[in-house]
Amino acid sequence: MLLGPIASEKPVSKRPRALPIPKASADMPKFTPDSSVVFDVVPSENFGDRNNGRTPDMILLHYTGMPDLEGALYRLCTAGTDVSAHYVVLEDGRILQCVPESKRAWHAGVSYWAGETDINSCSIGIEIVNRGHDWGYPDFPLRQVAAVIALCRGIIIRRNVPPHRVLAHSDVAPSRKQDPGEKFPWRSLADSGVGLWVEPAPIIKGDALHPGSSGDQVRDLQAALARFGYGIEADGRYGVPTREVVTAFQRHYRPQRVDGVADQSTVATLQALLAALPEQKIAELS
Repeated sequence: MLLGPIASEKPVSKRPRALPIPKASADMPKFTPDSSVVFDVVPSENFGDRNNGRTPDMILLHYTGMPDLEGALYRLCTAGTDVSAHYVVLEDGRILQCVPESKRAWHAGVSYWAGETDINSCSIGIEIVNRGHDWGYPDFPLRQVAAVIALCRGIIIRRNVPPHRVLAHSDVAPSRKQDPGEKFPWRSLADSGVGLWVEPAPIIKGDALHPGSSGDQVRDLQAALARFGYGIEADGRYGVPTREVVTAFQRHYRPQRVDGVADQSTVATLQALLAALPEQKIAELS
């Protein structure tokens, strides 16, 4: 019988690959991580103090958008690149911390949300290892998504982050960024208590607002997007800025079709999200 030899074989264990720690990080003293789910601290040289003593109440999710982890960590941790993030979540679920939460990491760039322009001072930045749209844009592994959820849940508790302030880089910089993109499972995060989500309205044939449209309907759409938090002027003209904001909204909240056209599904989903905002947020908007 063949059962004996097979049963006696030991399972093969998969050892995680070694981290490609940049030399700059290796030479820096480590700090105590803020989260118990952190696998290792890989210090970055790129950070500063939060302006005006601002305490973070936002989580901003990114993808690394680079071909490999080595290049991403070098860029995030080496002086002169002017880029960093508080956390990096690897594809295998390991989590690295590069900047203490109390400090201002440099991850948002020129950005805007709900009246704030210094997003770096009000947010915790999380980079998710993924090659991104320019390098094939693979799916996010389940283990990686589970790690993002665990990390975010801890931050939400420590920093009292409301659901509507768990955002994508593309939300705060729609003219420049598209990460973490339409493949990122925002629904799964919300099902686990991370972020604001409503079931997107079905996509049906019908009238839509699109580049070149103008008038009161466009102005109403722009005003609704601005009330939600996006940086957009309600001028009644559906130009490039409006298309970019609508595209960012779709990437996050209606990912089934990302085309920058405000169809009935997009508008209805936006209205449902506005209705789902907490009463305090609604009072601020009125």
